[in-house]
Amino acid sequence: MKLPKWLLAGTLPLILIIGLLFTVATTSEDDEELTNDIETFDPDSTNLSSDVLKYQSLVEKYCKQFKISDQVNVILAIIQVESGGKGNDVMQSSESLNQKPNSLKPEASIKQGVKYFADIIKQMKAKKVDLNAAIQSYNYGGAFIDYVANHGKKYTQKISKEFAKEKSGGKKVNYDNPVAKDKWRYAYGNMYYATLVNDYLDAGTSFEFNDQTVQKIMNEALKYKGRAYVFGGSNPSTGFDCSGFTQWSFNKAGISLPRTAQAQYNAMKHLKLKDAKPGDLVFFHSTYNTADYVTHVGIYVGKMKMFHAGDPIDYANLKNSYWQNHLIGAGRIKK
Repeated sequence: MKLPKWLLAGTLPLILIIGLLFTVATTSEDDEELTNDIETFDPDSTNLSSDVLKYQSLVEKYCKQFKISDQVNVILAIIQVESGGKGNDVMQSSESLNQKPNSLKPEASIKQGVKYFADIIKQMKAKKVDLNAAIQSYNYGGAFIDYVANHGKKYTQKISKEFAKEKSGGKKVNYDNPVAKDKWRYAYGNMYYATLVNDYLDAGTSFEFNDQTVQKIMNEALKYKGRAYVFGGSNPSTGFDCSGFTQWSFNKAGISLPRTAQAQYNAMKHLKLKDAKPGDLVFFHSTYNTADYVTHVGIYVGKMKMFHAGDPIDYANLKNSYWQNHLIGAGRIKK
């Protein structure tokens, strides 16, 4: 599969950040409701970059100072979205001090960004709205808290979209990203902000499998995390494409798979994704132009995640609208 290189984050001012991915938990983007249960932060259970994780101690310091220590993982995910941990104003928080964009150095940016988010959390609690409304408000501003409070008290993608439409006067801008179905967004903030932050909150990278065979598969697969995708690659020396990667990983557990995604699909017992278990394969169609219908495959690891030869080899959230749009279903080795 030839995968597009998606833009993951921008460094534009807080109110006008662009280039965000949009993930959905259902097939209807307007009716999506994100869920997010905050847990103790574990850096090994995220896909945050090393550039972001180096600020963990500062984030913990200021979260403690502003009494939101339970939001450390959210702040780190915001940094990933805002800057990827690169540059000076890593939380893009200078404008909340009425200063010029990118005028703060990293520690000052984190201190102000955490303080700003702590104020949003206070508004969230006062208005009795959910955390995702607060996360989206980091991009939109505090007025969005009131908007959500007056529209059911729970964040949805539809509410975010309607807010941006009002604020922009209906003006649209190009949003050239494969996960944006119509290739546009409203010209106010980014209506997909909370969904991107949730990607970093949800994307686990550490799994324990009860089944010994599945564990062997994943032990091998995880050796290559972070490597680049190589079209036609089928071993560690050449690199891997999607089916070469699954074939190699399963072979290390004593299971022989055909070479292509289509052939692997043909050899499987077919399942709905909701019935998949860790170690099953997940199949997708039409991800690039080829004669085969099945064009991509990954290893299902549970909790709507797969591990696959994307670019790079890594975990992916199957709630993402790109994967939802191309999903065929799961497959299990026939016994």
